[in-house]
This record gives sequence, C-alpha cells and structure tokens, in this order.
Amino acid sequence: MAVVGSLMLLDTASLYFRAFYGVPETVQAPDGTPVNAVRGLLDAIARLVRARRPSSLVACLDADWRPAFRVEAVPSYKAHRLAADGGEQVPPGLAAQVPVIEEVLRASGVALAGQPGFEADDVIATLAARSAGPVDVVTGDRDLFQLVDDAKGIRVIYTVRGLASIDVVDEAAVTAKYGIPGRAYADFAALRGDPSDGLPGVPGVGEKTAAALIQTFGSVEKIAKALDAGHGGFPRGTRDKLQAARSYLDIAMSVVRVVPDVPLPQVDGRLPAVPPDAALVSQLGERWRLGSSLSRFAAAISQV
Repeated sequence: MAVVGSLMLLDTASLYFRAFYGVPETVQAPDGTPVNAVRGLLDAIARLVRARRPSSLVACLDADWRPAFRVEAVPSYKAHRLAADGGEQVPPGLAAQVPVIEEVLRASGVALAGQPGFEADDVIATLAARSAGPVDVVTGDRDLFQLVDDAKGIRVIYTVRGLASIDVVDEAAVTAKYGIPGRAYADFAALRGDPSDGLPGVPGVGEKTAAALIQTFGSVEKIAKALDAGHGGFPRGTRDKLQAARSYLDIAMSVVRVVPDVPLPQVDGRLPAVPPDAALVSQLGERWRLGSSLSRFAAAISQV
C-alpha cells in the first residue's frame, strides 16, 4: 500500500538503462534520433507516481559513476565498464538521450540532484537520511538494500523484474531472502562480492557463508576484530580465507557502504501542479516526438 506524502528517490540511470533496453530503438524523434529511453522513462515515472503517490520526487544522478575514493580502495571497482576514453560504456543511442531526459524532467518541474565525486547511490542515501518521513527508493540495484530502515519507513521499490512486478523491499524482505538482519546488506555484499561492480569479495566465501558470518558476528568490522583476537565461531576453513583477504576487509566497507552525508545543497522535490516552463515542455515534446508518454507523465505528476 502506498503511503501518501512520501518522498520518492529515483536511481535515474537504473531506470533509463532499463527503458532503453525495454523499448525498441525504432521509437525515434522526427530527425531519427532514438527516444526510446526518454519515452520509456517518462512512462515508468508516471506509473510509479500513480501507484505510490509521493508528494516529493527527486531524480538522482551519477555526477561521477566511478568515484576516485572507491577506485583508490578497490581498483577493480567498475573497471570492466570503462570505455576507451576512460568514461563509462554507454550505448551511443542511449548517450544521446541522457541530456534530453534531464532537460524534460527539469522543464517539467522534477528536481534533479547530483554531486561531483559521488554516485547517485550516495545522493539517494543522503536525501533519505535527511528525510523525516517515509522514503521510497526506486532502483534495480541491490546495493541500495542497505538503506532499508523500518523505523524511518525507508523501503526499496525494486524494479529488476520490471514495473509490472516490483518488489517492495523492507527489512523483513532482506532477512527472508538472504538470512541476515535487515540492515546488514552492505556487510553481506562486501563479503560475498559483486561481479557487476567489480567488487571481488572474499575468495571462497559465497552467499551462505557470508550470511552465516553476519549472523554470528554482525558486521565486517566485528569479523575483522574477531580474527585479530583469535576468536572462534568461524565456519570450517573460513578463517584462513578471511585472513588471506584481511587487507580487503579493511577497505571493503568504504567502497560498498553508500555515503549518507554528501555535501549536497537543499533539494526541493515537491511536485508542481503545473510545469514551471510549460512552453518548453511543449516544445521538447514536439521536437522529440514524446507524444502520449509526455502527456501521461505530465498528468501523473500534476495530480499527486
């Protein structure tokens, strides 16, 4: 059930990548430029807003998709996504649409938030920490499961199976799926690793062992202290694996844990009754042939 008056935080890149691959590139502007990601994203936001009825919405951006502080700690972090020019590998058809997406959202009155040196995940964590009320984090990325907090009403609207079959992830859902305390996902992920982010994890430690370690010790920090103190309680053969990865354990959480205090200016995410620049919205709709997608989007955000 939706909680009226909540803050909705969008992992915008996660959504527009999904839209790009979910809508045919044959959906084009009059000049032949693909607009499948633009239209798909607008439809996705409209659907989310109608279903969840937030009073505030912020589209969070990757001002830096591979921050230096994470790469310095773990050089393999997202290294497999590097393009020849040092940027992120993004299909050309999608790269051309990102500025259009941002312009349409901004003209429509949707707040955009990003901060140099940080990922969208960090921006989301910061805005969630600042919020006094319920927060819906919309993403297809499991990394943000670490933010779930029943006491503050922070949930993840997990879109990995598409908007027709979203999972609402709270602490109980994390526990049910991974067998760990609901707010221990970051420690669990650091131990297990994540190939999609180039995060190595502890060699030989999979999900079951990682969950067992979290159940016993509670966190990566406490595991490291137990190793140093020579304490028992480790599954057979696991102590040696952890000792071999000791240097990794010392820095893993600085990479996996999202930053909850990014120096971000105040963001007013209140949705407008009317677009602040209706003429520009109309112009962009015609230029990029956004048609019914833009109409549905505009109607959704104005009727919250």
